Amino acid sequence: MAMTDTTVLITGATDGLGRHTANRLAGLGARLILHGRDPERAARVREEIEAAGGTADVVLADLADLRAVDRLADDVLASHSRLDVLVNNAGVGFGRPGAGREESADGIELRFAVNHLAGLLLTRRLRPLLAGSAPARVINVASIGQEAIDFADPMFHEGYDGVAAYRRSKLAQIMSTFDLAAEFAPDRITVTALHPATLMDTTMVGDAQREPRSSVAEGGDALLRLVTAPETEIGTGRYYDGRQESRAHPLAYDPDARARLRDLSAELIAGALGRPA
Repeated sequence: MAMTDTTVLITGATDGLGRHTANRLAGLGARLILHGRDPERAARVREEIEAAGGTADVVLADLADLRAVDRLADDVLASHSRLDVLVNNAGVGFGRPGAGREESADGIELRFAVNHLAGLLLTRRLRPLLAGSAPARVINVASIGQEAIDFADPMFHEGYDGVAAYRRSKLAQIMSTFDLAAEFAPDRITVTALHPATLMDTTMVGDAQREPRSSVAEGGDALLRLVTAPETEIGTGRYYDGRQESRAHPLAYDPDARARLRDLSAELIAGALGRPA
């Protein structure tokens, strides 16, 4: 499928699934906006894409700082006239076994901040650009590993575990996917969540000292399908396990739980930015 008139922003594009997908989309002719945290790594990915005949711009931000996410959105809005696809791929994994609780620059539990709040804020800020490029789509790279959020201790101060924190953040990401899909006009912006593949051979999985069970290429196939397939095939407000539509954790379909998460997320983002998101 030719994508010569398509602009795609991929967060976490300097490694793993993001880098793999960026290269494949460049081969289809897409114009890439590559997000990374490290300027040298981002430059290397841009160079390899351009060496293969593709086109790519780089935007830099630490997604553990919501003000930096806000500035990232400003940069994209100022420098690009269209955005057809936003892939919220960047994330923080389980961490090393036994590692302690971490916080973002805003004092938010790190995995909740990066895996959920950063993508939610970026999507909301880029909504006008996406809508102006309609039909556009947002793809949230989530996980089959999901765990119920403890709303009595959403920042996981008690009994912290890195795997559980990751799974809670990924469920939050899926819950916000469903909310955004209901909020956005489906003929303008579709929003889907994807578990690309289980324990891909990535740096994140290596850091967690887990044995890979699938390849980045397998996950890339699933993600590329959501980027390129017709809207009528993909739909909106759906959760995919690889190439198949699936069911997320039951809490994702609980309207009261989603309302509590919306309120919590809005409060945390507003506190970090000093204004409503």
